[in-house]
Amino acid sequence: MGCFFVSKHSKKMMSADVIAQYMEVFRCPICFGQMRMVHLQSLICTNQHCFDVSKQGYVNLLSRAFKTKYDKRMFESRRTICRSGFFEPLNALISDTIIHRLRTNERTKVLDTGCGEGSLLTNIQEKINQNKTNPLLAVGIDISKEGISSAAAEYSNAIWCVADMANCPFADHQFNIILNILSPANYSEFQRMIAHDGLVIKVIPERDYLKELRDIYYEGSPKQFYSNDNTLDHFKENFELTDVESVRYQVTLDDTLIEPLLRMTPLSWGTTEERLHKVQEMNLQQITIDLTILYGKK
Repeated sequence: MGCFFVSKHSKKMMSADVIAQYMEVFRCPICFGQMRMVHLQSLICTNQHCFDVSKQGYVNLLSRAFKTKYDKRMFESRRTICRSGFFEPLNALISDTIIHRLRTNERTKVLDTGCGEGSLLTNIQEKINQNKTNPLLAVGIDISKEGISSAAAEYSNAIWCVADMANCPFADHQFNIILNILSPANYSEFQRMIAHDGLVIKVIPERDYLKELRDIYYEGSPKQFYSNDNTLDHFKENFELTDVESVRYQVTLDDTLIEPLLRMTPLSWGTTEERLHKVQEMNLQQITIDLTILYGKK
């Protein structure tokens, strides 16, 4: 749900209150000590490492600063695309899988690793909460401060953290579900954080994902096509593969979605201005979504 009418002060207090209710999930990213919420203002560990709750309601738990290419404009484009229903079939499949695993009285905790601006996690959470009496705890992390700031400003449904996936600020075995959607992974951290009977859900692009863009951006180069052999093998080395689902469909594009589509993906980073203009002038009518969902457990 959006937070258009919530003041920044209220937003900070609301977020801090939710974090305080779930202190057991956190650990200090510097010393790995236990953490507590102090005066609904800051997360402080037993060794006094301190991380403040921002005005927007997120917590920056990076132990050092990172620079990324992901900027505000890219995340705005992603939100426009997500809200158009672009990923609706994917979200529905993931939500149904989680719903069927839920126990009636269990407090389910979901971590989205590489959540960006939060729209996918929010959509999945809303679908699950429609079918579950106990509210779901959703936690989204991303190394991009721009992405998490955007998520926290827009959505009040989750705990949002700027964090390094290679050094996640969470205690062992805390999450029933770990999502990793079109994002790099850190399987050693996933193994540490997932509950003993938990499920890791990873979404990877297949050969034809956004192929209309790739055919123009990378025509004649090795990047024109995806290959997921290494990704699948690496997943199976770290988790027992319990299920695989293919998600393939066409999205019809209207004029308002062309530019956000071009700007939401890193595909354009390695191409020329000439090819960017070529895509814009093509007036694409459809785009291909071709994904695989991997389900794994310890």
